[in-house]
Amino acid sequence: MSYLIPSDFVSKMVDAGESKIFMSTRDTLIRAYMAGAILTLAAAFAVTVSVQTGSALLGAVLFPVGFCMLYLLGFDLLTGVFMLTPLALLDKRLGVTVGGVLRNWWLVFVGNFAGALTVAVMMSFILTYGFSTDPGAVGAKLASIGEARTLGYAEYGAAGWATIFLRGVLCNWMVSLGVVGAMVSTTVSGKVIAMWMPIMVFFFMGFEHSVVNMFLFPSALIMGGDFSVADYFLWNEIPTALGNLVGGLTLTGLTLYSTHYRTAPKRTPAEVNDKNIPSSPARIEGATA
Repeated sequence: MSYLIPSDFVSKMVDAGESKIFMSTRDTLIRAYMAGAILTLAAAFAVTVSVQTGSALLGAVLFPVGFCMLYLLGFDLLTGVFMLTPLALLDKRLGVTVGGVLRNWWLVFVGNFAGALTVAVMMSFILTYGFSTDPGAVGAKLASIGEARTLGYAEYGAAGWATIFLRGVLCNWMVSLGVVGAMVSTTVSGKVIAMWMPIMVFFFMGFEHSVVNMFLFPSALIMGGDFSVADYFLWNEIPTALGNLVGGLTLTGLTLYSTHYRTAPKRTPAEVNDKNIPSSPARIEGATA
């Protein structure tokens, strides 16, 4: 069957979180760099579509193409590891520590930011013909997004900060469901459909994604946006990342883990091997993936 039942795909989530914690520094950075670059190029694509067609909905419908590509290729986003790696810690996987989880988050953040910044510089160069002309309608749109999503929040003080935090929560609720969607099916078409739906929702609703913002705000600054780097971090990236962490972990990771993994029927090692289903320490004491 092409569909995995919840107890089985949640096992894959815990196994994936464990594997990411023990991944080498080089591989973590490379995978994060490529994920940041691919996702943010898709964001540039979606903004371009929205500007040229006048349809924000069409841009949102097409944006998930980047998310699908990066996850089918096994690359890592900060929003995904926020949700997956703590599950391995919660499951008491052998050798998994808080330090290991934080190390993974930091490396993925650095890699995502580097990939997003690369695309921001390249797109800015293209839109301005080497910074020699006006950036046009697409560049103006990017600059306006940067201002609206920094100074626009700052205008409301604490309420603005709380608003962007909650938009980050809702964003990674949807994005982490996209991560899970890649695990619910054994076919490419099934994975793509399951990933596409929540990613489209987050983008059209204007929720805040920490990695997409790593592209939007440097682009906006390069294109002449009237805000500072400090504005970007204080009034966007920091509350967005915190919201992404809370949303992905609590609304997706912990809910699925507590209700489908911890309460799943026990399987013997023979049953696990016969069905090619990953075992877990919760089911078989001492087992590791």
